[in-house]
Amino acid sequence: MIAALTGVVSENTTQLVVDVNGVGYGVSVANVLLAQYPVGTPVDLYIYTHVAEQSLELFGFSTQKEKELFLLMLQVSGVGPRTALQLAALGSTQITNAVQQGQTSIFTQVPRVGKKLAQKIIIELSGKLGSLKELQLGSLDDTQSMVLDALRSLGYDEALAHDLVSKEDYSEMEIEVALAQTIKKLGKR
Repeated sequence: MIAALTGVVSENTTQLVVDVNGVGYGVSVANVLLAQYPVGTPVDLYIYTHVAEQSLELFGFSTQKEKELFLLMLQVSGVGPRTALQLAALGSTQITNAVQQGQTSIFTQVPRVGKKLAQKIIIELSGKLGSLKELQLGSLDDTQSMVLDALRSLGYDEALAHDLVSKEDYSEMEIEVALAQTIKKLGKR
């Protein structure tokens, strides 16, 4: 497996071709990096080797932290390597803040990432990048919000609790009854 490449950029079109001692490696990089490495520029890249059924692709990163962020994005179901590459280019600070604050708009600026995928990214990365302040996947009424806050404080998984609470109708219930009923349903899962 190729973990890093050091060479000179010999071609810069939709990907970089890095010449390493006479061997040209095609490396997919984020659009931001394409602009940073014109032909003839020396380059050091951390590499992720993606092996699929019919292909072998190299994805390049200027820092180890960017590569780790890419690998984290790949763990989200529905995010492929090309999308993960563009998401990782947003930077760890911006991604961490977006996940903690539930800002789907940060992720939807990346091609092929709609609101649902952005929500999935936030949910799946929230445990890895820190807790969410408030994730608005849909509008909750006052009772639903109070039940969700109570479940959160009791240590229940926020994404699972939100999913269940958002489907429940608590309009005719006292908050205590609604909370007890929801805890019972969560216990069956």
